[in-house]
Amino acid sequence: MTHIRIRPLAVILLVTILSGCARSPKARRDAFLSKGKTLLAKGEYSRALLEFRNATQVMPNDAEAYYQIARACVASGDLRTAVEAFKKALDRNPKHAGAQLGISQLMAITSSQELLKDAQSRLESLLNNSPGNPDVLNTLALTDLKLGKTEDAVQMLEQALIKAPQQLSSSVMLAKAKVLQKDIKGAEEVLMKACDAEPNSADPRIILGRLYRSQKKMAEAEREYQHALKIDPKSGPALMDLAILQNSLGRKQEAEENFKRLAGQGDRNYKPAYALFLFEEGRRDEAIREFEKLFRENPQDRVARTRLVAAYQSTNRGVEARSLLDKVLKTHSNDVDALLQRSELLRSAKEYGQAEADLNKVMHLMPNSAEVHYVAAKVHESRGASHRFREELSEALRLDPYLLTARLELAHNLLSSNKAKAALALLSSTPDIQKRLLPVIVQRNWALWASGDLTEMRKGIDSGLSQERSSELLVQDGLWKLRARNPTAARDSLEEALKINANDLQALTALTETYVAQKQTHMSLQKVKEYAARVPKSAPVQEFLGFLLSAEGDRTAAREAFTAAKAAEPQSTRADLALVQLDVGEGKWDSAKAGLKQILSAESGNTVALLWLGNIEVFKKDYNAALEHFRAVVDANPNDTQALNNLAYLLSEYQKDPDQALKYAQKTRELAPQDAEFADTLGWVLYRKGLYSSAITHLEQAVSQGDSAVAKYHLAMAYAKAGDAKRGRATLDAALKRNPNLPEAQMASDIFKQAR
Repeated sequence: MTHIRIRPLAVILLVTILSGCARSPKARRDAFLSKGKTLLAKGEYSRALLEFRNATQVMPNDAEAYYQIARACVASGDLRTAVEAFKKALDRNPKHAGAQLGISQLMAITSSQELLKDAQSRLESLLNNSPGNPDVLNTLALTDLKLGKTEDAVQMLEQALIKAPQQLSSSVMLAKAKVLQKDIKGAEEVLMKACDAEPNSADPRIILGRLYRSQKKMAEAEREYQHALKIDPKSGPALMDLAILQNSLGRKQEAEENFKRLAGQGDRNYKPAYALFLFEEGRRDEAIREFEKLFRENPQDRVARTRLVAAYQSTNRGVEARSLLDKVLKTHSNDVDALLQRSELLRSAKEYGQAEADLNKVMHLMPNSAEVHYVAAKVHESRGASHRFREELSEALRLDPYLLTARLELAHNLLSSNKAKAALALLSSTPDIQKRLLPVIVQRNWALWASGDLTEMRKGIDSGLSQERSSELLVQDGLWKLRARNPTAARDSLEEALKINANDLQALTALTETYVAQKQTHMSLQKVKEYAARVPKSAPVQEFLGFLLSAEGDRTAAREAFTAAKAAEPQSTRADLALVQLDVGEGKWDSAKAGLKQILSAESGNTVALLWLGNIEVFKKDYNAALEHFRAVVDANPNDTQALNNLAYLLSEYQKDPDQALKYAQKTRELAPQDAEFADTLGWVLYRKGLYSSAITHLEQAVSQGDSAVAKYHLAMAYAKAGDAKRGRATLDAALKRNPNLPEAQMASDIFKQAR
């Protein structure tokens, strides 16, 4: 027998050739893409992205890999990265139809005329290459609709449906166009034809039901949902829509049965439906049992765990939430979701140090996460560190310009700091896709109001009201009309706002101003009394009335209002603090202290109550007790500027410890550089240390930033000690004219006598 033997070198070459073919860049790229597409279909976006990015590493100039990255980003909601990936795909292959369509679809959902026209041009080119493509036709129709070319959109979609009557997406788009034309009957006919074209599909029935529901035709909507369920008894969308409809009609039992049925079908998207229904109905204990059940069924489901922890938090079961998260982190110390939730729990419990420790760990794991920087900002906000709050929000927006919550909160903070131009610039840089959203319009209106641009604000108000007559937009409308000297029209808007939100104090305040504008000042208080009588269980309104009555000097009636507020909202401490304030105003120190201690017995970490206790001890000249309370505030919140300032002053004046005082005074000044009172304290501490030149710098700032006679006396003394008698005398004279009866007046006069 002849044996054929391959020499070792030949074997090596053969293996090399075969393995080279198996591992060619194209084969490896195809393998990564195939796996990524499978993961994408399962909804595992992060893992799919990893596979697609591996494909780009193998073939960096391959357009398809970047196109698939873009698809995964769109599916996960990361539209910014999706746009970048589509552009990279088109850089590598300008004729890639999928990338052209994808980027056009994203452009089509913006409000930018420039982007819409760009999308239109791309889509028309695609349509020439693939006439009748339903995705292209639908996107082009949407673009035409947003460019105001409704007739063009309708004609295009009607032609598409002649060619493919079963194409549901075209029917839906055409129905939307008909609704925009206020042709509701036409929209109904389009969707009924879609139902006829696809008699065995539940989807067109569901969409027809939604049209009926939008038109308040509830019986017709229910009929279509029921028909859809006959076609497909397990249709999640049909069952969900039916349950929501029944719930809105007050048919709670039927709704509950359907939510329960929906949750039991096994679809992960609908599993929490029943628990969420129970929670919204106020049946919190039952809801939590359902959330616990879902978590037990799949302890690895982070979404289920997150819902359970959130439910615990909202029902004041923070101990259970903390225990669950501690247990998770004991096993999986780098679980980012658990770390973030625990940091939020710790922030709520005012355990800021531990909250920051958790966040720092997350930042190490995810340094470029906008969400993490946003949570860090909230921790700094809780601690009163406004500067750090703004820094973290800015970083979050740098990382993700689409993080709308961060943008709106930063704009609000800037407006609160009298930085209207900065707020307006921030809102003007909102991505086009978000500029038409109501919260953006409302916040921009406030920025325009603060900057005095009433013409542009009027446009914003009208744009917002065309979407929704919300209480905040109506308040803006009322304020604008009040500024335009039309108090009667302003009153109509403000009263409408109060009908929507009875607790809107901004609306109520502006309402009183409409009477003042008409020189009916007596009517403003009377109207608030009448309004408060109509909503006796509204704690904010009763408190508002109480403060008005207190300002009028009617403390007896004010007490009645604050007591009513407390009865309406027993867990709130606002009314308690207001009653304490009345006691302080009447010199009832013991009663005020008793009220504050009662607050602290229920809420030991209430820094406002601790601060007021300290202030009362200062009035009573018990400085050691005052220092103890102020230190407790600073321990709880190291960035509480008022407590820091009070500590600095008492340590300098009554404990004769200017070195310790200087530490607190400097920190206060760093946290609030524009506050005249804090500049005065730092200057005076430096004066006590004999550092007169440095003291003068801060005291001059205190005098220029404020109008305090005390600061003027302090500055006069500093000038005198520094040998500048001329400026010292002039400053002393100005202070004496301002208020000659302060203790500092005698102190300053004595120093000038000694200087002679």
